[in-house]
Amino acid sequence: MINDHKDRVAIHHTNMADALILIVEDEHEISEILSSYLKRSGFRTAVADNGLQAIELHKQLRPDLVLLDIRMPIMDGWTVLAEIRHVSATPVIMLTAFDQDIDILTGLRVGADDYIIKPFNPAVVVARVTTVLRRAQVSAITTNKSLLQVGSVQINLDTYEVKIQQNDLTHAVDLTLTEFRILSVMAHAPKKVFSRDELLESCLPEGDTLERTVDSHVSKLRKKLEINGAQDMIQSVRGVGYRLRENM
Repeated sequence: MINDHKDRVAIHHTNMADALILIVEDEHEISEILSSYLKRSGFRTAVADNGLQAIELHKQLRPDLVLLDIRMPIMDGWTVLAEIRHVSATPVIMLTAFDQDIDILTGLRVGADDYIIKPFNPAVVVARVTTVLRRAQVSAITTNKSLLQVGSVQINLDTYEVKIQQNDLTHAVDLTLTEFRILSVMAHAPKKVFSRDELLESCLPEGDTLERTVDSHVSKLRKKLEINGAQDMIQSVRGVGYRLRENM
C-alpha cells in the first residue's frame, strides 16, 4: 500500500523536530515504514494498531498530530476521529485506501485536517504532516490572541466563554459580565496582586465604587470556579486584594 520511491519527493526537515506523531495503522509494515520516515525527519512517533488503542494513546501521550487509517479492527477511523474531536483539536490526517468522495467528505465533515489516499509515497506523507503542523501552529497563534489560559481555566475574550479542563472533561462556567471582567483582567497577569480599587476601575466602570461590591463579585466568581473543578484559583491577599494561582 506504499510507493517507497525515494527519488520522487525529498524529505524536508522541519524545525518542529520534537513533535510527536501518533500513527494509527493495523498493517505493521506500513506503520513501520511511516515511523522510519518520520523519525528520519526528526519527529517522534508512537504506533497504535487498532482504534481503541489509538484513543488510549491519544489520551496518555497527547500527540501533536495523528495519522489515522480508516479501516481498522475494533474501532474504525471515523469513530476514533469523532472521539478525538470530543476532547481535542489535535490535527488529524486520514489514511484511506478508497479514492471516493464519500470517504473524503466524511472525514472533513467529522473534523479531519487532511487526507492521503493509499498507495502513497511515505516521503509525501512526511511533507503533508509538516504542512498540517505548520498550519496548526499559525492557527494556534491567531487563536491565542483571543484566548487566555491560566492553569486548567481557558478564557475566550471573543465569545465571553470560560471553560475548565478537569480529568479529561471540559466544564463550561456560567459567569455574569462583571465576573467575566474580573477573571479576564486578573488572567492577563497571573500572580499579580490586584487591589480592590484596580478591579473597581477595570471591571465595574458603571459607577459602582464600593469596595465590598468587589468582594461580593469575587466571592461568587470563586465559588463558580470551585464548583467546576478550579479549586483555590483566586487567593485573597490580606489588606491588598486578590490574585490568581497559575498551577492548579
